[in-house]
Amino acid sequence: MSPRKSDSRERMILSAAELLREYGVGATSIDRVLAHSGAPRGSVYHHFPGGRAQLIDEAVALAGDFIAGLIDAATRAGDPVKAVDAFFELWRERLVRSDFRAGCPIVAVAVETNDGAPHLARSAAAVFARWQEALAALFERHGLPEQRGKRLAAFIIAAVEGSVIMCRAERSTAALEAAAAEIHDLLIHALQSRPETGPRP
Repeated sequence: MSPRKSDSRERMILSAAELLREYGVGATSIDRVLAHSGAPRGSVYHHFPGGRAQLIDEAVALAGDFIAGLIDAATRAGDPVKAVDAFFELWRERLVRSDFRAGCPIVAVAVETNDGAPHLARSAAAVFARWQEALAALFERHGLPEQRGKRLAAFIIAAVEGSVIMCRAERSTAALEAAAAEIHDLLIHALQSRPETGPRP
């Protein structure tokens, strides 16, 4: 049995992810994470010898894993249109529940300059790639050509992330709902136009 991870370590990573969603990288300081998580100050460099950069990197990985898990669960339902609809609905619920404060922590890391920790941008890119691969694999299983599936997956992730940013600025879900509706119709058309090979096991 593997050793249980420290509760304070887990709390700090979760808090860092939450703070990234709402405030971005620049405002996600060690002090703020400690205040949010209630973890003891002495635990910071014990659990994160790489300091703030390591903590943020692990928060990015956690957030990426969470969304990837939701995508994987949705794709197992077998209907790619419903899977993508559910992905948009997840973000709509998060925006409304947080009063438009919660964005995507991966975007927060990707858009800010991190000269002192350039690996953070690479970590964000890896998360986006993982999400795209999951969606592309779903589309390919349902008969879309590999390249078309990859393009659609990239387009969907870009549409979600861009519309979430607009929704936060406008304090409205209108942009997300518009993107969801257009992509819903686009996917139906793409799947109806695919070669008649049927879904793959």
